[in-house]
Amino acid sequence: MNTKEMFSKNRVTFDLQATDKLGVLEELIALLVADGKVSDPMKFKEAVLKREEEFSTGIGMGIAIPHGKSDAVLEPAMVFGKSHHGVDYESMDDLPAHLFFLIAVPMESSDLHLKALSEISRNLMHKEVREKLMEATTFEAFIDVFGS
Repeated sequence: MNTKEMFSKNRVTFDLQATDKLGVLEELIALLVADGKVSDPMKFKEAVLKREEEFSTGIGMGIAIPHGKSDAVLEPAMVFGKSHHGVDYESMDDLPAHLFFLIAVPMESSDLHLKALSEISRNLMHKEVREKLMEATTFEAFIDVFGS
């Protein structure tokens, strides 16, 4: 499975309403649950928060890539969310995050989440990619930017 295949039209939101880190995670996890990818939202949230305790996945440049490995995840999936107003995500550069990529993988997955994390990070290093994602309002526009 490549990273692009981990996305779905059912797991994107271009208007996150959350105003804090926990709210963003809950909003993104709800999309995973609604799409049948996570069986226990609380258990998966615990896995993501445990990972966040190590250090924030707010990598800077307006980007956060939270991720979790849990047996509550039924199959590998990724969620994209965009916040117009930005959220304090305890990012490395102390700036608000606007673009969120939540990676969910089952416990028995080897390094799939690391490959996805690496691929997303490489794409988002380019300013034009981040700008196009901020402008995207449809799944097709999102996946075209991400897939380019």
